[in-house]
Amino acid sequence: MADIKPFTISVPDEAVEDLKTRLSLAKFPNDELDGAGWDYGTPLAVVKRFAAYWRDTYDWRVAEAELNQHPHFTTTIQCDGYEPLQIHFLHQRSKVEHAIPLLFIHGWPGSFMEALKIYKQLADPDHHNAPAFHFVALSLPNYGFSSGSRKKGFALAQYAETCNKLMLKLGYTQYVTQGGDWGYYISRAISLLFPDNCLATHLNMDHGSRPRLLSNPLLYAQHALRPYNERERAGFARSHWFQDQGSGYRAEQSTKPQTLGYAFADSPVALLAWIYEKLHDWTDAYPWTEDEVLTWLSIYWFSTSGPAANVRIYYEATHEWDNPTSRVTRERCRQYIPHVKIGLSHNPRELSVLPSSWTRTQGNVVYEKSWDRGGHFFAWEKPEHLVHDVRAMFGRGGGAFGVVRGKSGYAKARL
Repeated sequence: MADIKPFTISVPDEAVEDLKTRLSLAKFPNDELDGAGWDYGTPLAVVKRFAAYWRDTYDWRVAEAELNQHPHFTTTIQCDGYEPLQIHFLHQRSKVEHAIPLLFIHGWPGSFMEALKIYKQLADPDHHNAPAFHFVALSLPNYGFSSGSRKKGFALAQYAETCNKLMLKLGYTQYVTQGGDWGYYISRAISLLFPDNCLATHLNMDHGSRPRLLSNPLLYAQHALRPYNERERAGFARSHWFQDQGSGYRAEQSTKPQTLGYAFADSPVALLAWIYEKLHDWTDAYPWTEDEVLTWLSIYWFSTSGPAANVRIYYEATHEWDNPTSRVTRERCRQYIPHVKIGLSHNPRELSVLPSSWTRTQGNVVYEKSWDRGGHFFAWEKPEHLVHDVRAMFGRGGGAFGVVRGKSGYAKARL
């Protein structure tokens, strides 16, 4: 279509210089407790090291050039009742004619960058026995190089509508999704609102509830009769840690995002400390490099809507804007949705790690895999695991094989 245009990331020189100036003027606290480690938040020495590297060594222009090697586009999407938004996305069509359209949906504090390690393998597999995908990964509204609404109430239903309209605009009337974090909730919202378009979804974030006798008799029996194994007990411990020690950010972002926004918009050090804490705590000892972290953060700092806008989704998704009987809430997204096939990847360092008898209460689970390593940023930490699971779910013999009508994901010559 005419308004789907190639896009080149091009941050103005003055914005880069402003970042360097702010980093040079940063003031750090000097009262960190001896032996505090990560218990109180991101350690002072870590923040100082990254801030100095960001100021003196890191080269955004090199990172920008590398990012621009990927297929970027923009287009205009308008949700009902809201202004038109400029949406940025990656789009890699497969060489396989009958490839499956797949939409990758990131979360917070992630971005389209999370897709960079997986999209080429999924679009054009290097062996005949793997399905292929037409791959799309957008910057959610208020993230990366997408604009955001100036109106209150742009919540889960609108994020889902944005995603669905993007896929339809690209010509994909039926598609599948992959996501974690907000990508989980938005995928589930798409499943609720657009079940004729989104036919299956692969999720790498555990949700679900304790099975009940009347609604889930088989899962209830499994839950009641089989003792929890070591992985499941460790999962409960991880989930408890997150709720007790790691979820304070969520309360603030869900209630007073504007207050946080002043720190993020004014201080790259504040943004660094806030987000890097999550990159450290939510991964499975992933060996972050300075350049990885600072490109990740720079996408937030240089984002079209600014570094404060991204946290608004927490407020919008947890407040009441519309009819309560039809509202797409996080709770509703976690409930049973029967008509969209689900694949699940379980990782030991995810924020919520639940038994299979719980996660299967979400709907028609056709694929499931537990890994012994991996955390919240699955596509970045363990891209080979995610690629494996998506291929297994949608490949020949997988529970979602052929789910998109006429698109098995294999070239005709391979059948």
